[in-house]
Amino acid sequence: MSLQRRLLVYLLICAPVVWGVALALSAAGARLEVNELFDTELVRLARQVQLVTALPGGGGAEPAHSPALGGDADLDDLAIAVWDRQGVPLLPDRDGPELPRHDGASGFEDLVLQGEAWRVYYLPTPDGERLIAVGQLVHERDELVWGFLGGQLLPWLLVLPLLLVGLAWAVRVAMAPLKQLTDELASRHADDLRTLSIERAPRELHPMLAAMNGLFGRIEDTLARERRFTADAAHELRTPISVLAAQWGVYRGAHEGAERERAARALDAGLARLSRLVDQMLGLSRLDATERLKDPVPLDWPRLVEEAMSDVLPLAERRRIELGCEWADGEEGAAPPWAGDGHLMNLLLRNLLDNAVRYAPEGSTVTLRFGRASVAVENPAPAELDATQLAAWGERFHRPDGQPESGSGLGVSIARRIAHLHGLALSHRIDADGPRVIAELSVR
Repeated sequence: MSLQRRLLVYLLICAPVVWGVALALSAAGARLEVNELFDTELVRLARQVQLVTALPGGGGAEPAHSPALGGDADLDDLAIAVWDRQGVPLLPDRDGPELPRHDGASGFEDLVLQGEAWRVYYLPTPDGERLIAVGQLVHERDELVWGFLGGQLLPWLLVLPLLLVGLAWAVRVAMAPLKQLTDELASRHADDLRTLSIERAPRELHPMLAAMNGLFGRIEDTLARERRFTADAAHELRTPISVLAAQWGVYRGAHEGAERERAARALDAGLARLSRLVDQMLGLSRLDATERLKDPVPLDWPRLVEEAMSDVLPLAERRRIELGCEWADGEEGAAPPWAGDGHLMNLLLRNLLDNAVRYAPEGSTVTLRFGRASVAVENPAPAELDATQLAAWGERFHRPDGQPESGSGLGVSIARRIAHLHGLALSHRIDADGPRVIAELSVR
């Protein structure tokens, strides 16, 4: 069911219900007013009868039959009776039912006489010699109440079709902005992610439009990342695949012996390089698609250091580089009290250490140093490294010229993305004391 039809159904249900409640309240109020009016008349009539019967000779006459009155009511709806102390009727009302005499009765009583409801007022005289009763048929009161309500009900029923048409028109007009929004979105192309205008929309639609604009922005960012990943993959995979094809050709054409063995080692190295490139590109793509960490926990630095150093140890041994770790204030395990994702932080440390081991001179030392509010990886600076080259670190697929070690140029980019997700900043600088390259991780 559409929102417009649902709203219209609710209005058509609620309007009669509310009107019915109002009608019931009006009926109760009208009945109260009518009862007060007729009760006052009964009291007044009883007092007039009391005055008449108190006159000399009053109270013993036989009333003559009264002709029926014109209109909706006649004297059958009213009854009057007077009794003396002994209960002898002094003034019976022949036009109505006989009212019962109740010893000691005083005030109003609701009775049922001959199967009909009556409202009776009893008035004893001050000397107790007479008891006066004046009664009225309740049906007379009900007729007046329902006549009043019918005067209200009939016009409402007559204008009900107009009310329904008016409600349908009002709902259609009120839902017009939603239809315009639907038409605008339906007419857009798949790549049209322009933000929706909020200023001209009704205030109730502002939160939804703001959320949709935010969604459009996130989708646009995702598409931009996918396009960039596709472009990077097409550009960066072309060279290693071409190299692998050439190496495969060399391997197939190589003779048995040392030549074929060298070709096999070159092919294995190319496959390993391609596998590493693909893994890092996919990992960076996943990191780019991650907006925030889920359930960060305090980092277990000793375990992370052990795992990261174990991963880069084969490369360090091959290049005769010593790995070291220094904790804050010389206390083992003392490190910044950061929280985050242990797997991602392990990847960050591994990339920083791997990058330092690859670019440090052979036979040197790479140190992982912890402070109370920072983490740094230090290594001797290569002779050919200058400030201009250092500024380009972190650019995707950038590798220094003349680098003998294989790599994809994505390690620093991955580390920076992980640092950003943890609310940290990764910076590189050259320390003149050494000189040394320092990759420092600190709170932004």
